[in-house]
Amino acid sequence: MKYLIAGLGNIGPEYSDTRHNIGFMVLDALAKASNLVFESGRHSYTATLKSKGRTYILIKPTTYMNLSGKAVKFWLEKEKITPDKLLVILDDIALPYATIRIRANGSNGGHNGLKSIDEMLGNQNYARMRFGVGNDFSRGKQADYVLSEFSSEENKTLPICIEKMRLATLNFGFAGIQNTMNSFNGIVPFPENP
Repeated sequence: MKYLIAGLGNIGPEYSDTRHNIGFMVLDALAKASNLVFESGRHSYTATLKSKGRTYILIKPTTYMNLSGKAVKFWLEKEKITPDKLLVILDDIALPYATIRIRANGSNGGHNGLKSIDEMLGNQNYARMRFGVGNDFSRGKQADYVLSEFSSEENKTLPICIEKMRLATLNFGFAGIQNTMNSFNGIVPFPENP
């Protein structure tokens, strides 16, 4: 069983710790936990993770956010993976910080990365895991907000969120989308003193 896991973000050190790069952060956590190193591939940095009889092709598109669909389509075709085995991980300003929302399909919600994937695949029938980054920005400042780093308060709990999304990604392969939605959707619980 083979799955394509696309973590959305923007390449370059200036973007590495920004809210828009949560998809890259989750894939980095998946790779680190299995001692994998990303290699430069067509339209993406890629790594192959094997776990419990499942193969996860991890991609971090190098196309920038608004052309993410080009990378996703290429790797689906190259690896002969059907869209029902695709999971896209991304940020969402419509959700409060630390909220995970996994869906089997749905609208792009105005997210440029999903818009690009929708256009390239010709539909919205693929799983996505959104991570709430909040919307603490003034009118017209959305781009600045998502391209800024998490606050120092958020950074205290961000590793817990990333770990929960790492486990949800693996669960998607082991147990399917419905089980993953039931088990992981909601606000990430934090210990009293993170």
